[in-house]
Amino acid sequence: MTARDQVRTAWTALRRTDRSRTRHPARLVVAGFGGVMLLGTVLLMLPVAGESGAATSWNLALFTATSAVCVTGLVVVDTHAHWSAFGEGVVLGLIQVGGFGIMTLASLLGLLVTRRLGLRMQRSAQAETKSFGLGEVRRVLVGVVVLSLVVEALTALALTARFAAHYGEPLGRALYLGVFHAVSAFNNAGFALFSDSLMRYATDPWVCLPIVAAFVLGGLGFPVLFEILRHARGRARRWTLHTRITLSTYGALAVLGTIAVTAIEWDNPGTLGRFGFGGKLLAGFFQGMSPRTAGFNSVDTGELHGATLLITNVLMFIGGGSAGTAGGIKVTTFALLAFVMLAEIRGEPNVHIADRKLPREVHRQALTVVLGGVGLIFTATLALLVLTPFSLDAVLFESVSAFGTGLSTGITDELPVAGQLILVVVMFTGRVGPVTLASALALRERLRRYDLPEERPIVG
Repeated sequence: MTARDQVRTAWTALRRTDRSRTRHPARLVVAGFGGVMLLGTVLLMLPVAGESGAATSWNLALFTATSAVCVTGLVVVDTHAHWSAFGEGVVLGLIQVGGFGIMTLASLLGLLVTRRLGLRMQRSAQAETKSFGLGEVRRVLVGVVVLSLVVEALTALALTARFAAHYGEPLGRALYLGVFHAVSAFNNAGFALFSDSLMRYATDPWVCLPIVAAFVLGGLGFPVLFEILRHARGRARRWTLHTRITLSTYGALAVLGTIAVTAIEWDNPGTLGRFGFGGKLLAGFFQGMSPRTAGFNSVDTGELHGATLLITNVLMFIGGGSAGTAGGIKVTTFALLAFVMLAEIRGEPNVHIADRKLPREVHRQALTVVLGGVGLIFTATLALLVLTPFSLDAVLFESVSAFGTGLSTGITDELPVAGQLILVVVMFTGRVGPVTLASALALRERLRRYDLPEERPIVG
C-alpha cells in the first residue's frame, strides 16, 4: 500500500467516525453541558468571584458550577455570603444557560425521535409526530427563548415590586433580587440569595406564589407549554398524548404531595406548627410543590418528619415534565410505567392510554430510565454511607436530591471532598442522563431479522 493509499484509508476512517458521532446527538448534549460546567468552574475559581477576594478551591467551584448548570440547587457555600457580585453573575448565567440548554436540547431530541419513528413506523407514530411536531429547529430555539424571557420578566416584576414596596429594599437591590430569583425559579435551580432559602417569606403569598408559578411553568416542559399556547389560540383541536399524561400526572402529584406534606407537618413546631392557619396552608402548598421541581424551601428541611422526607424523596425522584427544567425520571415515565403495570394486572396484552396504543419499545425505554436512576441513587447512597458518618435517611435524601431537585437536610457542606464529587457525578448524570438515555434508546431502535426460541423463567 502506497503512502497516498494509507492517507486515503485514514481519512475515510476519520470521516466514518465523524459521521457515527453525528448519528448520536446525545453525545453532543453530554459534551456541551460538560464544557459549560468546566468553564463555570474556572470562572468561579477566579479571585474576583469570591466575596473575600481570595480564590475559591476547585472542588467548591466545581460543585457550584455543576449545580448551577444542571439547575439542581445543592450548595456547599452560602451563595450571597461567599460569592461576589461577579460570582453571583456567573452562577446566574450558568443557571440560565443550563435551563435554556435543557429545554432546547430535550425538545430537539424529542422532535428528532418522533420524526425518526414517524418514518420507520408510520402506522403507530405518524399521528403523534404531526401533533407533537414543534416545527423547525429555529422555531424551537425562538420559542424557548421567548417563553423563558417572558415568564422570567413577569416573575421578576412581581418580586421586585414586593421587595421594594413591602420590605423597603432600594429599587436597584429589589430588581436584582427579583431577577435572580425569577431566573432561578423558572429554571428550577433552587439558588437563593438568602441563607435560609425562602424561609423568611414562608407566609408571604406575594413572594411564594410567583415563584411557584415560575417553577411550575418551567417544570412542565416546552412541548407542553407550546401546545397549551397553540390550544389557547385555537390552533390545536385536541391534546396530544404527551400533554395529557404530563398535565394529569403533574396535577395529581401536586395535589397529593401538598395534602400529604401539610397533613403530616401540621403540628410540627419545627416546620408548619409555628404558623397560623393561612400560613400553614401556604407553606404546606409551597413545600408540597417544590420537591418535584424547584429546590427552594420555605421551612427547615432538616426538621421535617421522617414520613415527609420519604414522600419528598419520591416526589424528587419522579420530578417534572419532559423537556422541562425540572429533574427526576419525569412524570411521563412514571405514568407510563403505572399504565404498564395496570395492563399487566388486568391481563391485557397491550397498553392503551387515552384511546392510543403504547408501543412496546416505550415500555423498555421507561423501565431502563427508572432502573438506571435507581441504580445511580443506590450506588451514590452506598458510597456516601461508607465515606461519611451520616444516617441512611440523610444520605439517601441527599442522593435523591442531587439526582432530582436540590433540597438538603443541611449536610451538603459537611461532606468530604470525595462525597461532594460523588454528588457532582449524580447531579450531572441525573440531569443529562434521562433525556440522553431515552433519546439514545429510541434512536438505536432497529429491526431484528431473526429471533431465538422462547422460554419463560419464574417471576416473583
